[in-house]
Amino acid sequence: MSQPPLPRVAFIGTGGTMASIGRDALDIQDYSVLGQVMGAEEILARVPELSRVAEVIPRPYSAVISSRIGFRDWKALAEECHRAAAEIPDLAGIVIGHGTSTLEETTYALSLGLKLDLPVVMVGAQRPATGLSSDMPMNLLNAVRVAGHPEARGMGVMLLLNDEIHAAREVTKTATWRLQTFRTPDFGLLGQADADRVCFYRRPLRRHAPDTEFDLRAIDSLPRVDISYSYADADGTAVRAFVAAGARGIVSAGFAPGNPTPWEAEALAEAVKQGVTVVQSCRVGSGRVVQGTKMREQGILAADNLNPQKARVLLALALTVTTDPAEIARIFATY
Repeated sequence: MSQPPLPRVAFIGTGGTMASIGRDALDIQDYSVLGQVMGAEEILARVPELSRVAEVIPRPYSAVISSRIGFRDWKALAEECHRAAAEIPDLAGIVIGHGTSTLEETTYALSLGLKLDLPVVMVGAQRPATGLSSDMPMNLLNAVRVAGHPEARGMGVMLLLNDEIHAAREVTKTATWRLQTFRTPDFGLLGQADADRVCFYRRPLRRHAPDTEFDLRAIDSLPRVDISYSYADADGTAVRAFVAAGARGIVSAGFAPGNPTPWEAEALAEAVKQGVTVVQSCRVGSGRVVQGTKMREQGILAADNLNPQKARVLLALALTVTTDPAEIARIFATY
């Protein structure tokens, strides 16, 4: 009996640690100073075992330090994903290699602004490809396995590292060097990529690609949205500076369960009066922020359980379609 054909998976490599070359096998921290970064084809060539799980098709993309990745690359990646889907017959899914610094933000932005009904799996690494015990090969192999898996359909954009499959909305980076850095607080994994098979245990319920009101390809630029981080004695200077710089939105990363200092609160309330949309998030990384009486009176919206950096992505996209506070509140309750 003949074996069924392997799934076809596109691979877009943007650089990052997984594409980096160090001085030697023990260079697992300072490798970036060399500036040697592999393209998609070179990365795939380092993992010949990929041919056993899928037909992986490299797609050219420039190498970008992930700390520099923002809207321009989100838009370009969305366009490249759509091109791959149009040009590759019977495409099962897409894998995007990415540095881990902004990986969670790119993942969430694509989950809000892609119009593809294909699994898209974001992947990175904590150790460079040349490092002793690099996690790049297994992370890439498992990302390809997940992207080509039939049960991945309908999951939208996911993130895969350390054998774990995460939903775009909740996943966040939690450690500087550890391999298990990406975690999903409160709700946990979507599933796991084990040696014998890929196992899914839950599905994301909030709306995600392609069923959203955003299309990254159709947006020319995002409005300025900044994050004001609360700390003891914070006096609102940052908030006033963001307003002066032209911010159309501000996310407050407040104390738990979602409070800035009194002086920040005054500055945020004044920002609302000047037409700036303010969303209250929380700096602790877990749990919901609830819109209480005072926030409601001041016109400040709640970020639900989105961390500040995710709330910033959603608020920026929301402001491209509306400035109505009630509509923005609906968007935060929807996504």
